[in-house]
Amino acid sequence: MKYIYILFFFLFQLTVVGQKTDYFPERGEWLEKTPDDFGIDQVQLDRAIDSIQANEYSGHVDLRQAILKGFEREPYHKILGPTKRRGGPAGMIIKDGYCIAKWGDTRRVDMTFSVTKSYLSTVAGLAVDAGLIRSVDDKMGEYIWDHHFTGSHNEKITWAHLLNQSSAWSGQLWGGYDWNDRPPKDGDVHTWRKAPLAEPGTEMEYNDVRVNLLAYSLLQVWRQPLPQVLKEKILDPIGASTTWRWYGYDNSWTNVDGVKMQSVSGGGHSGGGLFISTEDHARFGLLCMRGGQWKGKQLISTEWLKAATTPSQPNPSYGYMWWLNKNGDKNRMSNLSSTGYYAAGFGGNYIIVEPEEDLVIVLRWCEPTKANEMLGMIKEAIK
Repeated sequence: MKYIYILFFFLFQLTVVGQKTDYFPERGEWLEKTPDDFGIDQVQLDRAIDSIQANEYSGHVDLRQAILKGFEREPYHKILGPTKRRGGPAGMIIKDGYCIAKWGDTRRVDMTFSVTKSYLSTVAGLAVDAGLIRSVDDKMGEYIWDHHFTGSHNEKITWAHLLNQSSAWSGQLWGGYDWNDRPPKDGDVHTWRKAPLAEPGTEMEYNDVRVNLLAYSLLQVWRQPLPQVLKEKILDPIGASTTWRWYGYDNSWTNVDGVKMQSVSGGGHSGGGLFISTEDHARFGLLCMRGGQWKGKQLISTEWLKAATTPSQPNPSYGYMWWLNKNGDKNRMSNLSSTGYYAAGFGGNYIIVEPEEDLVIVLRWCEPTKANEMLGMIKEAIK
């Protein structure tokens, strides 16, 4: 009998040792492992990283100049918020929570442009989790009673329409008009201005004015600045640094309960947006990878993350401000798995989440036309 007990104890120990324990980095540090620890080809991975660094975003390091050049076809476009000179290529590869590769200055705070949208989506999810938004299918006018959602067209718009960028909202916010944001390359902006509006929910149209309207609407629901919500609910609990900032525009201030608050922007199209480090991005990506859970605490619901990364009817490769690989050859990131998703921003900024492989990849200032190729090289090395 003594030997049977010893055998059972030995088997129990083997079971416990063999169990995978999710690793979460402590504030200010990140444990590193070598690619060899995971059976990854170090030489091939180094080759991929060398290629990423060699394919730096070709735009101006003065991002004010890069923005004005990148959106020059918008005749009334203006810089309304802060900008910052960018750093060089940087990035991290996180496997099973551990850092297996990094390059560049991973603690440098840089603009992140439309990657901000995925953080904004998370703030919306927190509002749903808290019951501040009953359903994303509710019409906006049930929550925002000012003039922004009045009229026969705008009154049809729901939270979901703003989240998947299919609202076709018509109007002006902070001096920007919906029709002046990313007009078609063919034809003039005045023809575009007079074009019939799509029915809400039928066509996706990438439009920062409408994204900023979502941020404004969430400010009205939360009744506190969105950077404060993000800090208290997400970034502080996951051990992010104190260096990140989320800005709006010089003129995007509004009165909330008698207090003057800034409505932040969902990107850097006109300046502003989230300024953040590569390492803080990686923590956010790891939180999403872990289904919204961090060290046993559910910070954002798994249900929201699933909804946010579910294909939308207007564009199967877009959810609630997260990009997917669900549209075949039309998808910009075809090397992503069918279950993966990513945040993408102007200038080659990416947070890529591959749940099946427990992999998070952050790329900063990678030439956008090469990003899919670079992802393919990394995944080939990890196989």
